[in-house]
Amino acid sequence: MSFDLIVRNSTLPDGRSGLDIAVRRGKIVAVERAIAAEAARVIDAQGCLVSPPLVDVHFHMDATLSLGLPRLNLSGTLLEGIALWSELKPLVTPEAVGERALRYCDLAVSQGLLAIRSHVDICDDRLVAVDALLDVKQKIAAYIDLQLVAFPQDGYFRSHNAVKNLERALDKGVDIVGGIPHFERTMEEGARSIEVLCDIAAERGLMVDMHCDKTDDPLSRHIETLAAETQRRGLQGRVTGSHLTSMHSMDNYYVSKLLPLMAEAQVHAVANPLINIVLQGRHDTYPKRRGQTRVPEMRAVGINVAFGHDCVMDPWYSLGSADMLDVAHMALHVGQMTSREAMRYCFEAVTVNAAKIMGLEGYGLEVGCNGDLVVLQAADPIEAIRLKARRLFVVRRGKVIAESARAVTRLDLPGRPREVDAASYAPTTPTSS
Repeated sequence: MSFDLIVRNSTLPDGRSGLDIAVRRGKIVAVERAIAAEAARVIDAQGCLVSPPLVDVHFHMDATLSLGLPRLNLSGTLLEGIALWSELKPLVTPEAVGERALRYCDLAVSQGLLAIRSHVDICDDRLVAVDALLDVKQKIAAYIDLQLVAFPQDGYFRSHNAVKNLERALDKGVDIVGGIPHFERTMEEGARSIEVLCDIAAERGLMVDMHCDKTDDPLSRHIETLAAETQRRGLQGRVTGSHLTSMHSMDNYYVSKLLPLMAEAQVHAVANPLINIVLQGRHDTYPKRRGQTRVPEMRAVGINVAFGHDCVMDPWYSLGSADMLDVAHMALHVGQMTSREAMRYCFEAVTVNAAKIMGLEGYGLEVGCNGDLVVLQAADPIEAIRLKARRLFVVRRGKVIAESARAVTRLDLPGRPREVDAASYAPTTPTSS
């Protein structure tokens, strides 16, 4: 029997090791020890971690790589970023948006990032970004799963023509209903926008993903409304609240009521650690709030939490490299999630948890799943985060679409080893705590 690909001597995220993974016709057909067969290509993982692809469930591809256009965000604040994007929007062309997005997708593939959910601004009456990213979605379909969210960046009611433009974007083929209730003029209009947008999603049979309570204001409580409307319309499991940073300022008693409501409604949560830690707490002197929502507490009550990159070199964030392990690394530190179990959860937040939010079919490393995987220069998920591990091989449907040499540094020190491989410094007997 012959296969298209065999990855030998793999370690899986669940700790199983010494396994071979065989792929035929784009699907995983065997995961077992010492597969006695030939393949068109054989990869020796050498005991390294083999993971399903990394997933970014919150991004803004229409703005990515636009840093410096038309100017830089000098204050570094969210509001200046929004103002700057409003200056840039009239100047953008479909060609420019598409080219930047495709360049970013090249970078994403190199990082083993093969599934992205991107919010796309619909407040420009020309819908330039919508058309450009729908075209990009088709062009990259062979190697990246891209979902698009109709996002009224300037407010569903607050922005001129956003109500009409959101419907137009969905009619063109945008996948998901978005919103930004905390950016409406009043709390009442924010709550009303949630009701209307959830109605649209229910009528069209679509998912919902809202920028929700991205503020330091503890009285911004739109996630409560979103969870209630999710239940009222039977949208359980199809709704995501992204950012949720007001929760880091709320009192514990209120949160003790809020989190069970979210869990009951099966609302997913997405934290964006790199952006939240940079943009939130800007009005604070000291003590200064961290900005990230309550990830450990959400996890404890069974809410599915994922992490997003959000921005890369755009009006809001001048850094970033499409590296979801960097995102997990920041989340781990900001959330003080340093137990072995919690660190593994941070890896799940950029893989399986995010895939669940996107509803990706065939995601995983079991027989019958798509032949999509990443070989990481690390011994396990914790080490992958610690090292922001090199992606040695990136595989899509059984075909290697990116590969890198192992990261090894040569030394010239008397009496010391000639080479240093950071991955070899993993603890030999880590505790389970």
